[in-house]
Parts: sequence; structure tokens; C-alpha cells
Amino acid sequence: MKNVPFEGIIAYPITPFDKNERVDIPLFKRLLERLLVSGAHGVAPLGSTGVLPYLSDEEKEAVTEATVRQVAGRVPVLVGVSNLTTERTLYHAQFAERAGAQAVMILPMSYWKLSEDEIFRHYDAVAAKISIPIMAYNNPATSGVDMSPGLLKRLLQIPNVTMIKESTGDIQRMHTLRNELGDDVAFYNGSNPLALAAFAAGANGWCTAAPNLIPGLNIALYNAVCKNDLNQSRELFYKQLDLLKFIVAKGLPRTVKAGLQILGEDAGCLRSPLKPLPDAETRELEQMLSKLDVKSQQDCQFA
Repeated sequence: MKNVPFEGIIAYPITPFDKNERVDIPLFKRLLERLLVSGAHGVAPLGSTGVLPYLSDEEKEAVTEATVRQVAGRVPVLVGVSNLTTERTLYHAQFAERAGAQAVMILPMSYWKLSEDEIFRHYDAVAAKISIPIMAYNNPATSGVDMSPGLLKRLLQIPNVTMIKESTGDIQRMHTLRNELGDDVAFYNGSNPLALAAFAAGANGWCTAAPNLIPGLNIALYNAVCKNDLNQSRELFYKQLDLLKFIVAKGLPRTVKAGLQILGEDAGCLRSPLKPLPDAETRELEQMLSKLDVKSQQDCQFA
């Protein structure tokens, strides 16, 4: 595989806001540092967890620059640059490259239903103007666009589209990619409940917001997979599965924010129309974290 800078656990930081719903960059950097200290193998700002669509161009630029500076070369940085138009997507991709990101991630966002030719040209146009690799992100639940395995295979013909992130929740998509493209394809799991199955299908990594709350379990699972220890992998996966499902079902930004607060971390505010996790669900999340003994593990980790 060429030009594939990511492997392992790629952590997604939240974008915190102050009480006036302005992006809180100092707090963002503190929360990002937690992910780095916890052992994440890469970080990916401005994804779904980072509420990319709710940010202005200037805010996206500020988060991108803050990430690269805080990481300071310790792990590779994957910046989300998706936008409705090719022009704005290219703008943010070029900005991320100039800022020092190792790669960008592009989701084919659209109001109108795009044809496969339109999607291909969208990626091709951006790829032609940057030199860093691109991760093609397939998440129909948020984009409204479901890229078929055939289209993803076609996108990989573009020289610097070197990675695919699959978030459909369909494990067969991953098996199809591996079966048809062999070891030449670098694909990543974006569906938390499929983490173990995706690694079994040959995923290079797991893109997830879960390390904000349970980094030890996430990294331990990856390490067990690397050691081909199936029994330990299953044990670790089942231990965190309920929480992984909960995070996805209740919404990444609000659940991560609530979880951080439960763990004693300031996570800032959300930007409207997003609202905090309801009290009943916050108590449910607190019980899950308590059962996993996350607080004591965190105290040891960040001591």
C-alpha cells in the first residue's frame, strides 16, 4: 500500500463551544491532548463528532490549525474537509495540506442526489489539486449518499485516493472490498458496533469517537487483534459493545460531551440546534461507564 499514513485507532475529537456557542479553541486543544496521551494512533478533527457541517469556514480553519499545532507530529492528522460544493471542498483540502495535515477525508455531501459520475468527478477534481492522500468516506446516514463498492473501487483509481472509510454498518461491504481489491486497499471501519468484525475483514483501522471515553479498551482491542488473539479480542469487544452502541444511537457529539462531563472533564457546550443528552440517558451512560470502571482507569492513565 502506498501513501497510507493511518493504522490502528483513529480518534475523533469533539468541537467544544462556549456559552455563547463560539468554538472554544483552548478547550479543544486540552481535549485533543487527552486523546494523544491516551495512545490514539491518529486523530481526525472535523468529522461527525466534530460537527463539521455546523462550523463556518473560519472555524474549520481554526480547528485544523489548532490540531496540527497541538499534535506537533506525534501522530498523523486526518482532517475532514467535506462540503456541498467541489470548490469549498477543494478550498478546505488545500488549507489542511498547507496547515500540515497528513491526509483529508471527504464525504460526498449533497442536497440533490448525485450520480456516480458526479461523485467521481468531485473526488478527482479535489485530488488533482492536492498532494496528500484522501480517505473516501461512505456514510449514507449523514450524507444521504451511499457509494457502492463498484464506485469505491473506481475512486481508488484516482492516484491519491488511497483509503476508504466504511460506515454503512454492512460488514459485507468490507468483505467485498477486501475480496475484490485484495491487500492493495486500505479500508477503515466507521461503524462502532462492527469494530471486531471489521478487523476480521481486514480493516487497517477504526475511526471512532469512543477513545474520548474508553481509550484503554479501544486500544487493547486493536492490540489483541494484531496479536491474532481471538478470545481476548472477543472478550474486549463484548465488554465495550453496549457503550459503543449507545454512543451511536444517542448521537456522537452529545454522548461524548455527556461522557466527558461524567468523567470530570469540561467538555464545553453544544451548538444549536443540538442539545445536551437528556437526564435519563445521561444516567444510563453514567451506569455504563461506572460498570466499565472508566473513572479509575482514567485516573491512573492521566496521573
